[in-house]
Amino acid sequence: MTKRHVSLPDDAEAGVQAFIDEVDDRLSSSEDTCDVVRDVLIDLHGDREAWDAWQAGEDVSRAERVRLQSYDPCNATLESEYYAEKDEAAFERSKYLQWLWRQFDATPMADNIHFALRFRQMLGHHLFADCGENCRFFKGISFTYGHNIEVGDNVVIHDDVHLDDRGQLTIGDRVSISDGAHIYSHDHDIVDQTSIRNFHTIVEDDARVTYDSMVRAGCRIGENSVVGARAVVQGDVPDHHVVVGMPAKSIRVKPGWESVAAEIDDGRLENRQDEREIPVELSDDLERFDEFDRDLTPPDAEGD
Repeated sequence: MTKRHVSLPDDAEAGVQAFIDEVDDRLSSSEDTCDVVRDVLIDLHGDREAWDAWQAGEDVSRAERVRLQSYDPCNATLESEYYAEKDEAAFERSKYLQWLWRQFDATPMADNIHFALRFRQMLGHHLFADCGENCRFFKGISFTYGHNIEVGDNVVIHDDVHLDDRGQLTIGDRVSISDGAHIYSHDHDIVDQTSIRNFHTIVEDDARVTYDSMVRAGCRIGENSVVGARAVVQGDVPDHHVVVGMPAKSIRVKPGWESVAAEIDDGRLENRQDEREIPVELSDDLERFDEFDRDLTPPDAEGD
């Protein structure tokens, strides 16, 4: 079904574009990113008067102080902050931009589609390693870092999608990722879940990853392929194939593409995860901790 163009009234459009351009210019400048994010969030959440009063030395409640402090991403922590192998220099800036993205999504303006899609597109150019043109990023998308994601042109990512870039994630041109999908680039050891491996996960041009599906780290979703709703992909999806199920298997080739699509036995997907592993090196002086604090020695391994 074709779609129609939507626009805002002229006055609203002028205000929206001016605001997006202002934030874009400030993020592109040498201005401290924390200051930019803080100022934008204070105004978007309508707290400028309370902020100015607090800065002028007026009394505020403990709850107000926590709220006002939290507009500054330097006063916030994210789960990914704990990951020992992250690029500290890259994460410092991407954390601030990710905080702006998340807190923008907590405002009523996040549901104003014609505004919100353009605002997130602008943020994508600052946050991602590469972000193409004419992308449509909907509400509730989450990332690990953001700076290890490459996104092509004309990509659509719908509500509540999780894009894990603890490793590396590449999304090609004209890709569609439906609501609730999860695409991973890291995996946990089956015995010691604190031990992780990072991978390069790839979604090729024109692929569709549909509702509530999951793509395991290190998989390749082939060009022009379809991952069916709630499928769990644990291997490479060949170009032009349709895969469904848990674990996902190919059930057909898209009509009209049979002559150029590879044949696969029993619909089973080949796992080539090891070819896309990203080596992780941790410094010897890293202070480590195990959040589970348990003995992970299997009984059958004793005495080895």
